[in-house]
Amino acid sequence: MLLSAGSADCAQEARPLGKPAPSMDAWLNEAKASPNASKIGMYLTHSGTVRETAKAAVRNGDEAAVPVKGMQFSYDAAKVSAAVKDTYRLDGIYYVKAWLNAGTLQVGDDIMRVLIGGDIRPHVVDALQYLVGRLKEECVTETELH
Repeated sequence: MLLSAGSADCAQEARPLGKPAPSMDAWLNEAKASPNASKIGMYLTHSGTVRETAKAAVRNGDEAAVPVKGMQFSYDAAKVSAAVKDTYRLDGIYYVKAWLNAGTLQVGDDIMRVLIGGDIRPHVVDALQYLVGRLKEECVTETELH
Protein backbone atom coordinates (compact mmCIF):
# COMPACT_ATOMS: atom_id res chain seq x y z
CA MET A 1 0.00 0.00 0.00
CA LEU A 2 1.25 3.45 -0.86
CA LEU A 3 -0.29 6.53 0.67
CA SER A 4 0.88 9.91 -0.44
CA ALA A 5 -0.19 13.47 -0.67
CA GLY A 6 0.96 17.05 -0.74
CA SER A 7 -2.35 17.83 0.98
CA ALA A 8 -4.67 15.90 3.26
CA ASP A 9 -6.03 13.86 0.33
CA CYS A 10 -4.31 10.48 -0.06
CA ALA A 11 -3.77 8.42 -3.19
CA GLN A 12 -3.64 4.65 -2.73
CA GLU A 13 -1.76 2.12 -4.80
CA ALA A 14 -1.69 -1.63 -4.20
CA ARG A 15 1.77 -3.19 -4.15
CA PRO A 16 2.06 -6.67 -5.61
CA LEU A 17 3.99 -9.05 -3.38
CA GLY A 18 7.58 -9.56 -4.42
CA LYS A 19 8.01 -6.02 -5.75
CA PRO A 20 10.76 -4.04 -4.05
CA ALA A 21 10.03 -1.18 -1.68
CA PRO A 22 9.83 2.29 -3.21
CA SER A 23 12.94 4.44 -3.56
CA MET A 24 13.41 7.06 -0.87
CA ASP A 25 15.34 9.17 -3.39
CA ALA A 26 12.32 9.13 -5.72
CA TRP A 27 10.03 9.98 -2.82
CA LEU A 28 12.22 12.94 -1.80
CA ASN A 29 12.30 14.22 -5.38
CA GLU A 30 8.51 13.98 -5.53
CA ALA A 31 8.16 15.76 -2.17
CA LYS A 32 10.47 18.57 -3.25
CA ALA A 33 8.26 19.10 -6.32
CA SER A 34 5.01 19.14 -4.30
CA PRO A 35 2.87 22.29 -3.97
CA ASN A 36 3.90 22.75 -0.31
CA ALA A 37 7.64 22.20 -0.85
CA SER A 38 8.48 25.86 -0.20
CA LYS A 39 7.13 25.48 3.36
CA ILE A 40 9.27 22.44 4.13
CA GLY A 41 12.65 22.82 5.84
CA MET A 42 13.21 19.20 6.87
CA TYR A 43 12.39 15.67 5.79
CA LEU A 44 12.71 12.55 7.91
CA THR A 45 12.32 8.96 6.79
CA HIS A 46 11.64 5.64 8.47
CA SER A 47 12.56 2.32 6.88
CA GLY A 48 11.41 -0.64 8.98
CA THR A 49 12.72 -4.12 8.24
CA VAL A 50 12.21 -7.60 9.65
CA ARG A 51 14.93 -8.26 12.24
CA GLU A 52 16.21 -11.57 13.55
CA THR A 53 15.91 -10.60 17.22
CA ALA A 54 12.47 -11.35 18.69
CA LYS A 55 10.35 -8.49 20.10
CA ALA A 56 10.45 -10.19 23.50
CA ALA A 57 14.25 -9.90 23.49
CA VAL A 58 14.54 -6.26 22.38
CA ARG A 59 11.55 -4.88 24.26
CA ASN A 60 11.51 -7.02 27.41
CA GLY A 61 15.09 -8.27 27.67
CA ASP A 62 13.99 -11.91 27.35
CA GLU A 63 17.32 -13.63 26.71
CA ALA A 64 15.55 -16.96 26.09
CA ALA A 65 13.51 -15.59 23.18
CA VAL A 66 13.93 -17.67 20.01
CA PRO A 67 15.38 -15.83 16.97
CA VAL A 68 12.93 -14.79 14.26
CA LYS A 69 13.07 -16.44 10.83
CA GLY A 70 10.41 -14.20 9.29
CA MET A 71 7.15 -12.44 9.87
CA GLN A 72 3.54 -12.63 8.75
CA PHE A 73 2.59 -8.99 8.14
CA SER A 74 -0.70 -7.33 7.22
CA TYR A 75 -2.44 -3.99 7.71
CA ASP A 76 -5.84 -2.33 7.73
CA ALA A 77 -5.81 0.11 4.79
CA ALA A 78 -8.58 2.33 6.20
CA LYS A 79 -6.72 2.75 9.49
CA VAL A 80 -3.48 3.53 7.64
CA SER A 81 -5.24 6.17 5.56
CA ALA A 82 -6.75 7.72 8.70
CA ALA A 83 -3.36 7.80 10.43
CA VAL A 84 -1.75 9.53 7.42
CA LYS A 85 -4.55 12.09 7.23
CA ASP A 86 -4.33 12.75 10.98
CA THR A 87 -0.58 13.38 10.66
CA TYR A 88 -1.36 16.41 8.49
CA ARG A 89 -3.21 17.93 11.47
CA LEU A 90 0.05 18.19 13.41
CA ASP A 91 1.79 21.57 13.57
CA GLY A 92 4.03 22.37 10.62
CA ILE A 93 3.53 19.15 8.63
CA TYR A 94 3.15 19.58 4.86
CA TYR A 95 4.08 16.24 3.30
CA VAL A 96 3.35 12.66 4.39
CA LYS A 97 3.90 9.43 2.53
CA ALA A 98 3.65 5.84 3.78
CA TRP A 99 4.15 2.43 2.16
CA LEU A 100 3.46 -0.90 3.87
CA ASN A 101 4.35 -4.40 2.79
CA ALA A 102 2.14 -7.48 3.25
CA GLY A 103 2.46 -11.24 3.37
CA THR A 104 5.14 -13.60 4.61
CA LEU A 105 8.37 -11.66 5.00
CA GLN A 106 11.89 -12.85 5.66
CA VAL A 107 14.59 -11.33 7.87
CA GLY A 108 15.85 -8.21 6.10
CA ASP A 109 12.66 -7.66 4.07
CA ASP A 110 11.09 -4.22 4.15
CA ILE A 111 8.06 -3.82 6.44
CA MET A 112 7.27 -0.16 5.89
CA ARG A 113 8.62 3.14 4.67
CA VAL A 114 7.51 6.58 5.84
CA LEU A 115 8.47 10.09 4.73
CA ILE A 116 7.50 13.22 6.65
CA GLY A 117 8.16 16.79 5.51
CA GLY A 118 7.62 19.82 7.70
CA ASP A 119 8.73 23.27 8.68
CA ILE A 120 11.10 22.67 11.62
CA ARG A 121 12.91 19.72 13.20
CA PRO A 122 10.79 19.37 16.37
CA HIS A 123 7.57 19.22 14.33
CA VAL A 124 8.98 16.67 11.88
CA VAL A 125 10.49 14.46 14.61
CA ASP A 126 7.20 14.48 16.51
CA ALA A 127 5.21 13.70 13.36
CA LEU A 128 7.45 10.78 12.41
CA GLN A 129 7.15 9.30 15.90
CA TYR A 130 3.40 9.89 15.86
CA LEU A 131 2.77 8.24 12.49
CA VAL A 132 5.09 5.25 12.90
CA GLY A 133 3.67 4.71 16.38
CA ARG A 134 0.09 4.75 15.09
CA LEU A 135 0.95 2.44 12.22
CA LYS A 136 2.63 -0.08 14.52
CA GLU A 137 0.07 0.12 17.33
CA GLU A 138 -3.23 0.50 15.46
CA CYS A 139 -2.88 -0.45 11.82
CA VAL A 140 -0.68 -3.53 11.40
CA THR A 141 -0.69 -7.15 12.47
CA GLU A 142 2.71 -8.76 12.89
CA THR A 143 3.28 -12.39 13.74
CA GLU A 144 6.87 -13.46 14.24
CA LEU A 145 7.81 -16.77 12.63
CA HIS A 146 10.32 -18.92 14.55
